Amino acid sequence: MVLDEVWRGLDGVEVLSGPQGGPLRRTVKLILDPLVIRPVQHPLCAGPIVSAEGASELASRLNDAAPVLRATADWFRLLKGLRRSLRITEGHPQDLYFQRCFELATTLGRPDPEGSRPVAEDTLREVHEGTAGRTTRALRDHLTDPEQAAELESLLALAWSRRPANAVSGADFSGRLLGLVNACATARSTGGGAAEQRRFDDLVGDRAGTHSGIRLWGTEIAPTARHLGLTVHPVPHQPELGASASTATLGLPFDRSIYERVFTVLQSESDRSALPTVAELVEAEIARSSAPWALLTETLRVAAAAGTTLAQGFRPLGVDHGAGSDDESVAQQVINGRWRREAYVLQARRLAIRDTDEPTGPLAVIAAELREPWRPYLRRLWVRLHGRDARELDLYDATDLWDLLDGVARSVILDHRGRVKQALSVSIPPDRGEAA
Repeated sequence: MVLDEVWRGLDGVEVLSGPQGGPLRRTVKLILDPLVIRPVQHPLCAGPIVSAEGASELASRLNDAAPVLRATADWFRLLKGLRRSLRITEGHPQDLYFQRCFELATTLGRPDPEGSRPVAEDTLREVHEGTAGRTTRALRDHLTDPEQAAELESLLALAWSRRPANAVSGADFSGRLLGLVNACATARSTGGGAAEQRRFDDLVGDRAGTHSGIRLWGTEIAPTARHLGLTVHPVPHQPELGASASTATLGLPFDRSIYERVFTVLQSESDRSALPTVAELVEAEIARSSAPWALLTETLRVAAAAGTTLAQGFRPLGVDHGAGSDDESVAQQVINGRWRREAYVLQARRLAIRDTDEPTGPLAVIAAELREPWRPYLRRLWVRLHGRDARELDLYDATDLWDLLDGVARSVILDHRGRVKQALSVSIPPDRGEAA
């Protein structure tokens, strides 16, 4: 709320602001958090609730950055106008340009409408020529070419036909996986040791991720893929090739088409020239879709399995509304404790009393998600792991594993907080909200 209030006091940043006057979500994510506030370097500014000293420091940092933020807004207007005149449609302008505009604002100040045009054109050229042919248009053309599509359909069917028929695979690793995340959480708070790394390496060596992923191909052993929120089907289905995608309407992880899966990789990569070619991305995605957890790398499969074991103990609303027993592991206590301190969770606890009702508003939808918190968590975890897998970024270190699992939980909490804030800002008239 402090950030929102200070931001509303700035002028000349309308293009970086939402309809209600607060900063856009991408403004916070791409500019304010990493480049202005820098909560890691300034811990008083971090967290959902800041002290009076933290609020003062936050306000000071934003006001000091006001000239650069105004210049950033001016550069963004210039780049967006040029983009329109050049008929560029690739990528989301905010994702592609926000940080580049901040860089230009920091180094060059406010742009001159005429004199700065060559700089803006060079910036657009750098951003869009860096795709090296790895564009969503190239992806669509590749998947919709009749001859190519027929070959890819055959490859997809072959990959899925080679999966083992019996989905019950090997031993249950849940106890060892929970031991791993507990060791990681303990090491993070106490300074660490070698125990968690040995546990991680042993689970990778025993292919615990592969075995746990194969179990999701059937319904014989709980939890099923549908229960975890990874598919709407009783068991995962062979995906379609697809030819379109929208970030607002993406399906659940295992239900996404090949196009949607590669699309998300392209959209989230700032330097696409570092990626494999579109044809290579598609072939790898076909193989990945038929693999356990829809991932090719064993360390990432173990991460998915560990995250699943961890998430089954999430109970932000308390034990009355969660799954499992009253016992929480060390790792689950860390995340549950953080979640329960959120103000929106207290409101959701009251809404959860009517947990048989269909959710009819944004707050009720969040309350429903908090009754099954593993679902949004595992969806987001899979997206992170899929992105690493597509970029061939392995996960070797147990410390990095915990940072990933804990970071996804923080991300879900922040997403819920942002959605609650947006819902409240819409439901309260502006004059009433300012008076309060």
